[in-house]
Amino acid sequence: MSAPPSLRSLSSLARSVPAWLTHPLGWRSAPIPWTAVLRGALSAGPLLALGLLTGHLSQAVLAGLGAMLAGVNDRPGTRRTGVVHIGLPAVGGALGLLCGGLLADGGSRWTAVPALFVVGWLSGALSVTGPVWSAAAMQCLVTASIGAGMPIPGPAWLKAVCYLGGAAWLLLLRFLLRAPRHMLRRGARREGEREAVAAVFDALADALLALGGSDAEPARRRLIAAQHRADESLRLMRLLPFPGRREGRGSAQAYRITERFAAATALCEAGIALLWEGRPLPRQVAEAPRLLAAAVRADSAPGALASPVSDTVQRGAFDRALLAAAVTFDRTALRGTPVVPAQAGTPEPYEPDAPARPTRPVRRPRPSPNTRGVRRALKELTARGSLRTLGRVFAPARRENALRVALCVAASTAVALSLHQTHWYWLPATAAFLVKPDLGPLFSRVVNRVAGTATGVLVFTVLTLAMAGLGGLWWLVAVVVAGGALIPVATRHFGFQTAVVTLLVLSFVYALGDTEATAARLLDTALACGIVLLVGHLPHLTDPRVRVGHRFAVALRRTERYLRHVLDAPETASTASAGAPGTEGTAPVAPRGGDATGIALRYAAYRALSEARAAAETAAAELPGPHRAHRHDWLAVMARAERIVDAATVCAVRVEQGVPRPTATEARWVTDALAATADALEGGRGTPMPTLPPVPKDCRSLRDVMTELHGIQSLTTVT
Repeated sequence: MSAPPSLRSLSSLARSVPAWLTHPLGWRSAPIPWTAVLRGALSAGPLLALGLLTGHLSQAVLAGLGAMLAGVNDRPGTRRTGVVHIGLPAVGGALGLLCGGLLADGGSRWTAVPALFVVGWLSGALSVTGPVWSAAAMQCLVTASIGAGMPIPGPAWLKAVCYLGGAAWLLLLRFLLRAPRHMLRRGARREGEREAVAAVFDALADALLALGGSDAEPARRRLIAAQHRADESLRLMRLLPFPGRREGRGSAQAYRITERFAAATALCEAGIALLWEGRPLPRQVAEAPRLLAAAVRADSAPGALASPVSDTVQRGAFDRALLAAAVTFDRTALRGTPVVPAQAGTPEPYEPDAPARPTRPVRRPRPSPNTRGVRRALKELTARGSLRTLGRVFAPARRENALRVALCVAASTAVALSLHQTHWYWLPATAAFLVKPDLGPLFSRVVNRVAGTATGVLVFTVLTLAMAGLGGLWWLVAVVVAGGALIPVATRHFGFQTAVVTLLVLSFVYALGDTEATAARLLDTALACGIVLLVGHLPHLTDPRVRVGHRFAVALRRTERYLRHVLDAPETASTASAGAPGTEGTAPVAPRGGDATGIALRYAAYRALSEARAAAETAAAELPGPHRAHRHDWLAVMARAERIVDAATVCAVRVEQGVPRPTATEARWVTDALAATADALEGGRGTPMPTLPPVPKDCRSLRDVMTELHGIQSLTTVT
């Protein structure tokens, strides 16, 4: 039965509305994080109450500010991810507050303009590195504006310490307050890591159920996101070991979780090959990873698993990965019966008395966990690639973003100094929030910022009038407690988040004696929005091919490195993986796509791909600017880039399963084409696309890579 004409016309009208008009109304739905709500309520409010009791109100306000901004970064994840996602931005905020305080103590007010220009440049350049560094750079810039423009008594170092103490208080609450269902659970120390690994198996089951349907691509993206979260959780588990025993139950749990995540990684790689193939699976086979997820949560064996008929290379790869996962789960299970896959053939023999249920990891004794973690952390932070990433300040995308942030903040600072003698921090701080690109399209941010600020000012004004007869400042504690509890929920919409943050900041400045701040904040917000809109649409600062093309270039380069690693394996690996006769005298070499380096390269490619998708979705919803005639369909480019990385993964899977390796010439054609296309996308609108080599004929996966590269070239070539 067809829909009524009126409904069809409304649906057509909704599709015809530009994305830049509908984006400000978007709301991200998610369950309410009640534990985070409790942490938010106990974060800044008690600190403000402590300041009122002891008479150290200015220090309490700075600590409350640190707890508030830490609450904005308090997202779901393990306790160790909280250390990084909250701790690193907090350190950046303390550094910015220190710089701003020194600037305020230095003398001339107008030195703030060039100083904040420099801080804005560095902040904008660093924001391109990744989400955590972006949050740290933004907090550094915002607190530098607050430290320079908010008259708070005390030395600059004490302000920074108080701010850092507030963030540390919220981090302590994150350690102490956990979900009730995890409080009494055995092995709750690693509950977050276990849940992250289980979520990977659940996402894999969802992706397999969506095979051949319209939800296959979104399901694959959710699978990759779950893998990234689990990978980050386990990396931090190794890098940041908490104080405790080296051996015993805790380390055995870490070993068990790590082994099961390795099985999940191999299974997901084979699952991506099935998604590339596109043939639906029987439901009992698609639900098999769900049993593995339940086994991860229960620290047990999953029972019988159904596997597909191995009638294709991709299904054979999944069958073998499922069998390997079954053996791994049985070997690491604390209890339960041995796992026998229902249709996967006979499992490898095992001995019941062997260490199938270890009480401690079967590994050599190692140094102290804390010492080992510090060494690994320093090694990762000082790796050549990391330093190169942080040092490329003058790359086109970094240069554009850095200049845009610096101009917005410097211009806002100059206007604020012209209008206000004191408390001029609001205008540049607002500009710093608005110019942050990973919060959504610029026009959407401006609209939501104005609406959120107006709502926060209105609510605070009403509260001030209602509480005027009570006397004292204790009512502000209740407001801060309520606002802190709303922050975890408010992160779903930028306007809602702005309203809550405005309410909290007005409470803090009211406690410091600035009782006439509400009306001026509306004017400052409007001016900051106008400045950001003007600077954000200057002709040489808004080329989406520089901003978005950089993300795609990173994804293609990482895919090229992954393919080179897979296809440049030694000849012994090729013959061993192909199972050719006469290799008894050759030492077996593990397939390059499944080793630790190959897995890391594949994760890096998919992580860059997710960042490129976020940039493409933002560009698609931007207000049309001076480059409208040269705007590309970045979402279509995104779809082709995703298929390129999937095809590269499939190529690795097929090589591991014994499919003849592509010739060296074909491999060089494809990898060179990926590198050349990445260079063209990185260069901006004036860089021509390269001439692509012929499409390989004998390797279907590499043929798909080249076909999609031709599609990207046609979509990004200006006519």
